[in-house]
Amino acid sequence: MAEPRKIYLDHSATTPADRRVVEAMLPYLTEKFGNASSVHFFGQEARAAVDRARREVAALVGARANEIVFVSGGTEANNLAIRGITEASLAKASSPGKGHLITSSIEHSSVRGISEELEKQGWEVSRLPAYEEGIVRVDDVRAALRPETVLISIMLANNEIGTLQPIEEIGALVREERARGRQLWLHTDAVQAAGRIPLNVQTLGCDLLSLSSHKLYAPKGTGALFVRRGVRLIPQNVGGHQEREKRAGTEGVPGIVAFGAAAKLAREEMAARSEHDRRLRDRFEAGIVERVEEIVFNGDREQRLPHLSNVSFRFIEGEGLLISLDLQGIAVSTGSACSSGTLEPSPVIRALGRNDELARGAIRFSFGKDNTDEDVDRVLDVLPRVVDKLRTVSPLNKASGLEFQVSS
Repeated sequence: MAEPRKIYLDHSATTPADRRVVEAMLPYLTEKFGNASSVHFFGQEARAAVDRARREVAALVGARANEIVFVSGGTEANNLAIRGITEASLAKASSPGKGHLITSSIEHSSVRGISEELEKQGWEVSRLPAYEEGIVRVDDVRAALRPETVLISIMLANNEIGTLQPIEEIGALVREERARGRQLWLHTDAVQAAGRIPLNVQTLGCDLLSLSSHKLYAPKGTGALFVRRGVRLIPQNVGGHQEREKRAGTEGVPGIVAFGAAAKLAREEMAARSEHDRRLRDRFEAGIVERVEEIVFNGDREQRLPHLSNVSFRFIEGEGLLISLDLQGIAVSTGSACSSGTLEPSPVIRALGRNDELARGAIRFSFGKDNTDEDVDRVLDVLPRVVDKLRTVSPLNKASGLEFQVSS
């Protein structure tokens, strides 16, 4: 008997490279191998390809091409944005002392890590709550502002629960503050949102925006940072003149070409992809409510990305459920892939006010353009049996006093 098709429901961690994207990049791994900084034909051929890709990535977010800086991924983009702005603020400060950063309690681990490093250096960091719905409130941002606030860094869409943050309203607040004469910048991590919902940096009002190619059906290893014209950053990579001296290092032309091709396809196919993902997600959620008891959906179910569902299963550990599903050929996640390996419950789920049991029992299901109705039906067939089996042997279940029978 043929082995069942493996089902990938972890598109928030990474996406498979689209064949059209691979075809676009392949020539730059073989005959079009020039260094984009070289002045001869081979170099200029590579430079032209990088410029075309830059225009496509810019078009995806409504930016100018010369506002896009290519980097190695979302983590580097976040580092360049936050470190670059905070260090620049110190360089032009008229008096000694550190500044103040506003962020949220549900940021990606890269932003959390940078914030912690800044605190060690003497910066003050305000981490705003996201409440039960997983959404930051603009009034909290306003209340957190201080005379020494330099930067607001709040993600556009959360990577674990998919909730959309009010970046456009925060951008309007930043413009109000600037109109009063203060220097204040807004950065948003849009790694999860780009290609899944329409984005325009002019409407959002952000000064910096982070992107990553491998969330757009392109290979890993390439990202970008939108830097609004006039915003001054201190480079974190030095020793070269690439990327208008904002990020030194020979450009990875094949990855950049792939990013450009993926951005173009994402822009052209966004509506169809989003509708497809939303339909599968809603089919999954309707089915799981009917088939599995004692579940809790995490985050606002309206103001969220179309492809993502995060569910806590009471009385079991999410890690055990993940492994059991994997043995059945179904790939899901317990949270951010960048934080895997930790035994601590997800800080994002805990930030919603969930207890440790619900945080440890949370599973992220994230759908993609190649998933099918048959995939959803198979997951809905396998998942209840796996959950029931785990609950029958779970010490959490026995402590609850409830009885669960293994489904046939």
